[in-house]
Amino acid sequence: MSTSTPSAPSVVAPASYEDAIARYEPVIGLETHVELGTASKMFCGCATTFGAPPNTQVCPTCLGLPGSLPVINEAAVRFTVMIGLALNCEIASWCRFARKNYFYPDMPKNFQISQYDEPLCTNGWLAVEVDGEVHRVGITRVHLEEDTGKSLHVGGTGRIHGATHSLVDYNRAGIPLVEIVTEPDIRSPELARAYVDELRALCRALAVSDVRMEQGSLRCDANVSLRPRTAPGEPPAPFGTRTETKNLNSLRSVERAIRYEITRQAALLDAGERITQETRHFDENTGRTASGRSKEEATDYRYFPEPDLAPLALSREYVEAVRASLPELPSQRRARLIAEHGFSSKDLADMNNAGVLDLVEQTIAAGAPAAAARKWWLNELARRAADATVTPAELPIQPVQVARIVELVAEGTLTDALARKVIDGVLAGEGGPDEVVAARNLAVVTDDSALSAAVDAAIAAAPDIADKVRGGKINAVGPLVGAVMKAMKGQADAAAVRALLLERLGAG
Repeated sequence: MSTSTPSAPSVVAPASYEDAIARYEPVIGLETHVELGTASKMFCGCATTFGAPPNTQVCPTCLGLPGSLPVINEAAVRFTVMIGLALNCEIASWCRFARKNYFYPDMPKNFQISQYDEPLCTNGWLAVEVDGEVHRVGITRVHLEEDTGKSLHVGGTGRIHGATHSLVDYNRAGIPLVEIVTEPDIRSPELARAYVDELRALCRALAVSDVRMEQGSLRCDANVSLRPRTAPGEPPAPFGTRTETKNLNSLRSVERAIRYEITRQAALLDAGERITQETRHFDENTGRTASGRSKEEATDYRYFPEPDLAPLALSREYVEAVRASLPELPSQRRARLIAEHGFSSKDLADMNNAGVLDLVEQTIAAGAPAAAARKWWLNELARRAADATVTPAELPIQPVQVARIVELVAEGTLTDALARKVIDGVLAGEGGPDEVVAARNLAVVTDDSALSAAVDAAIAAAPDIADKVRGGKINAVGPLVGAVMKAMKGQADAAAVRALLLERLGAG
């Protein structure tokens, strides 16, 4: 019998993300942290204003000094219940806070007051649409806790590796923070991104947070594992070992980090290696994740009930009063806008992505037709906002003014080209649309004699083109239309000019 060692089978690592998902099914769960927009912190009266000078919004309680005692912020509780109800969760009639113990430089107490086995909201779901298909993502829990401070690494790249020293700003320590944990129901990076986007829209609609990812008021951790795909009819394979990519702070980063992690894990599995359960960090510049630390389990945090806080018991009357106060949610609003104004799901997505959905609706409310309101905000004003590096809402033009411009176009006072000049004037601070029209003399010229004279002059100046049109080449009239519009300084209706030219040349 041969004693030679058999050669290992050849393994081909996936060449691309597409190759990886062809053989492996991603299993994704998200943990999203939302800073609540309360005026004061979770357990003390310190302000929560973003961007204040370091360590100016602190007190003995949020600094964890001996003898200080926490007091629960009722507004934070109410905001959390609002989120839970909007996510179709069960609201606990009794829950309590716990101490989550771990050392980290920006943890002033060396423990975090959080919730563990008795969260405030459980067993919910959020409907998310991707490419016309609606997915229901299960919500395991929504619990309330306090945020940590912020470490500032000085020197190098701004990360701890290579820094010359680190500073800590405790202004953020103690700000109310809601953690929203999904079931492992997500199967693609696209759905993960859409989920975070929908959750962000929901929190914005509830007015419980500004959810500005670039400022850290919404942060996402992505848990990713892979399992081999099975044939139709066969039971699914068990979940694989997961990694957790921390603190993703943009929708694009959520999708990119998950894509990379899927491809990386697939390559390791194909090579016969094991996935290490760990936290990882995403580098925006390289698009790659890097190992952080081994993943802790709940036992590592030594949870125990917070002795300085009484349990939280919410009456059914309180919960129902909060439910009755909920505003229109994003899914309800989309259904209404589709029914009332004939927008498609793509229209709504385009307007939402451009940051003009609210502005379009306000313009419609001011009297503009839906299609025209969408056209001007999405195609013209969103572009101008991008050029000025501001949001559309920050442009110095109001929806009621856009509605008036739409009205002037509809009644024939302005052409689209003239309307753009009116927008120029409004944005420049020259007044409202009517004032700009009057000051800049932008109204369409209705003097038939002036228009006729311009038409005759254009024909006389280009006899060869005129002869082509007379000979039946209707499309040749374009240069004549342009000449008339130039002579009229754009203050004529191009369609009317074209019709008059064809009539004069006997080609109408």
